[in-house]
Order: sequence, then C-alpha cells, then structure tokens
Amino acid sequence: MRFAPRKLLAALSLAVTASFAVGAANAEDIKLRIASGHPAANTYVGLMQNFFVPEVTKRVAAKTSHKVEFIEGYGGAMVKVADTLEGVQSGIIDIGGYCFCFEPSNLPLHAFQVMLPFGTMDPEMSVKLARTVYDKVPYMSKVFEDKYKQKLLALIADNGYNLGTSFDWKTVADLKGKKLAGAGLNLKWLEYAGATPVQSSLPEAYTSMQTGVYNGWIMFPSAWVNFKLHEVGKYYTEVGFGSITWHGLTINQAKFNRLPKDVQAIIQEVAREFEAKTGSLNKENYPKQIDQLKKLGTVVTAVPDSVKLEWANSLKGWPQEKAAELDKQGMPATQVLKLALEEAEKLGHKWPVRYAVK
Repeated sequence: MRFAPRKLLAALSLAVTASFAVGAANAEDIKLRIASGHPAANTYVGLMQNFFVPEVTKRVAAKTSHKVEFIEGYGGAMVKVADTLEGVQSGIIDIGGYCFCFEPSNLPLHAFQVMLPFGTMDPEMSVKLARTVYDKVPYMSKVFEDKYKQKLLALIADNGYNLGTSFDWKTVADLKGKKLAGAGLNLKWLEYAGATPVQSSLPEAYTSMQTGVYNGWIMFPSAWVNFKLHEVGKYYTEVGFGSITWHGLTINQAKFNRLPKDVQAIIQEVAREFEAKTGSLNKENYPKQIDQLKKLGTVVTAVPDSVKLEWANSLKGWPQEKAAELDKQGMPATQVLKLALEEAEKLGHKWPVRYAVK
C-alpha cells in the first residue's frame, strides 16, 4: 500500500498527458476566405479588413486552442459586387460583404429602407432600426439560410445618401432628363424625379462620370471623397435621402457548421460589434467628409425643405405599391414597412411625408 501514492501520481500524470494530447488533436488551423466586390475604400470593407479580420484572429488565438487564418480578396479580387451572394452560396468564398441592392430578384425586401426615402440620415439609428426589423421578422434572416446556403452575420449601415452631379441644380425640375446613376431600387427615386436612371456600381463610377455615361450619382459623401468622384462631379447636394442599411456580411452555412463551437461564437460576437461600428464610424465620418469635399473645391449645398417635400410627395404612393407587390410574392412586406416606419419614429425621426402602408 505504501506505493499507492506513487501509482496514483503516475495515473494522474498519464490522465493529464492524455488530456493535452486530445486537446492538441482537436485544435484546428482554420482558413477562411473573406471577400467583397467593393474595395477597402468603402467604409464597411475597410472595417472588414481592419476590424473584423484581425479581431476574430486575435480572439480565436487568445480564447481557444484553434488558429484562424484569413485569405482576403477585396475590390473584386475574388468576387464582383453583383456576384458575392452567389460566391458565398457556392463556397467560392466563405465570408462575403455585399450590398443587397445588387440582388433585386433574390433579396427584394431587404431594400426596405430604400422604399421609405427621406428616412434618418443617422447611420447609428439606421442600423438599430434595421436590426429591430430583422429581429422581429424572422424571414429577413432565415431567407439566407433557407434559399442561399449562408448565414447572416451582420447588417451594414451606409452613410447618408445625397446626390453628387457634374452640373448645378436647384429644383427637382432641373433633374428632368438628366442621366443619373444609382444601385438597384434607389433608381426609383430618380425615376419619380423625372431623371433618366442608370444602374451602376462604385468601381466603375469614376470612368462613367468622366466619359458622360451619366452625370450624377445618388451617393454618400465617403464615396465622393474616397473614389475621387469630386474630380468628375463638382457639385454635391445634401438631399437627405437617408442612411440605408442594405449591406450585409454573410458566411457559407456549411462552412459555419463545420467550425468549432467556440470559433462560431467568436465570429458572431465580433460580427455584431462590426455591425455597430458600421453605424458609429459612418456617423463620425460624415461631417468630416463634407468638410473634406469643401476643401477639395466641391460645391456643397443643401436643398431647402421645400425641395425635399416636393420629392417625397412624388414618392408617397410608392411604399404601399411595393408592399402590395412583394406581399403577392409571399414576403412579409407590409409588416416590414409598417414596422420600419414606426421604429424610425420611436427613434425620433420625423418623415417629411408620412407614408401610408396598410
């Protein structure tokens, strides 16, 4: 019996060694391909590159036995702007950041804030509003899993939308017949103003403005600065169409399911922080970018409330029209638009025209 303690110590030592061996065997080196068709000059892509990727990498290393390595491809290096949803769905990439505006057939309801123009210009409020809608209407998140084999990780707010042009204008009538660009559903804003809408994307904007394919863009100030559009569009008019949350960060569902649970939790945790930062950083940068445009020689003006009211009135029947159209396709459009209107008001927004959705 006097040797029992030694035997016990040996047994404990073997158990600890075995435990470490199992832990080492279970440790994984994980590679994740993350991409966007937009370049890092876009605020949200910059946050993917400078916040999401390093933060997930750091936390996984610190809190788990695993290691994550990201393979990054921005600015169309792996997927184009209109192909990112499909890229994540097929597994060409694991994580993608993209605008739902390029998926008008696949994700029409996810542009719901565009259907309510002249909403809040505050990106923090915009992303909070959108998050409430997504949380209260399960379809908004589930459709990614049910139809497109991916999981929605984060919503992404944009800066406030205005109108940059190569010509001066003062009234809605001045825009009649002018070729102006947009993306997806916000082309309707232009159509109702009598302009000629042109579908486009930021990577091609400078050349298209320069060559006269179109003479203006519905665009937030960060793009007018970062993509040097001020060089080909001297006029930037603060119309106040609203800050729209209609981008998202998604991960291939099969890839996500294969990840260790602790890595899944970290990715989701960082993604929600990333979501909030898209609102706070855009809000912080907006006045700086407006000042920067002025210093670069851009003529920056703000339309009077009368112009905003006229434009909003021209669109006042459109939300109900879109709700009815998408309801017929089996989507909860009326529920989403009514909820968005009410939530905006709860957050303190006052609509120039109170759209009626029944």
